[in-house]
This record gives sequence, C-alpha cells and structure tokens, in this order.
Amino acid sequence: MVKIIFESHSTTTDNEAHISSGWKDVDLSELGLQQSKELGERSVDRNLDAVFCSDLIRAVHSAEIAFGDSNIPIIKDARLRECNYGDLNGAPSEEVDKEKPQRITTPFPNGESYEQTTQRMKEFLDDLKKNYDGKTLMVIGHRATQYGLENLINKVPLEVIIPAPWKWQPGWIYNLE
Repeated sequence: MVKIIFESHSTTTDNEAHISSGWKDVDLSELGLQQSKELGERSVDRNLDAVFCSDLIRAVHSAEIAFGDSNIPIIKDARLRECNYGDLNGAPSEEVDKEKPQRITTPFPNGESYEQTTQRMKEFLDDLKKNYDGKTLMVIGHRATQYGLENLINKVPLEVIIPAPWKWQPGWIYNLE
C-alpha cells in the first residue's frame, strides 16, 4: 500500500482574481507564499518519503517553499497537471466552472477532457504502486489531480466529483492498494 497525502497548490494571483489558470503558468500570491510555509510546518511529523508535484510553477513553488530546506526529494511530474482548458486557459472561473460538467468525456476546445486527466493520473498511480510500495508520499497538484484520486482510489464517478462544491482543507489521505 502507498499512503498518499494530497495537497492543493497554494493560492495564486489567478485564484485571487477568480481566473481558472488551467495550463497557464501562474505563480503564487503573497497569501500563497505564506500557505506554502505553513504546509511545510504542518508536515514536519508526516514522515514523508517523497513529494510529487505538478510541473506547473504554482505547484513547484508550493513544494519548494514547503520542503526545499528538507531532505525530502521533490519530484515534478507533468501527469499531475490541472486539466488543459484549451481556449479557456486563463478564462474567468465562472465561465470555466459552467463548462466542467460537459467536459467529462468531451475535451475543452483545443484542450482535454476529465477522462483524459484521469488517465494521466492512472498512469501516475500505476508507477507509484510499482515503485513506492510501503511509502508515504505527498502529492501537490490541482483539482484535476484530486478528481483522479477520488475517481481511481475512492471510486467516485467523475459525474459526481466535478460538479460538487470544492472546499480547501489541510490534506486529504488516500490509500493506494
């Protein structure tokens, strides 16, 4: 079994402006910098073997600020990226949120579907099963990352997860068997 602690990347300037970044590479806000420091502080006793993060700068900086001074390896993986909203990368969140339930199987125009993001997560989780059995890992990602975890590990249908209200919390625990 692999114990996964999922953390959402810290707050970005786009989050504060109610913009859905998607694959637009946007950095952390001042609040996000503080949240990343707090993530490191609250993770001291978690006995992490590694931290995996999306290769988008908001997730990378969240990981580096939280764990950069530790001996815990930080591994960037593009499979942990947010959904590619295509033409809607960087669009107002209200506009993107309305589209999400229609994009489970049908990709965003010039982007990808949530089935595709979940397939990325399946490949990532298959690698974790092979290479990290018995380990405790942190994954720092995006909503699409968590949608994949909920679907693949907890067996919650994408049709249920995606329209459900999302609320931040300090870490979600997943046991990958």
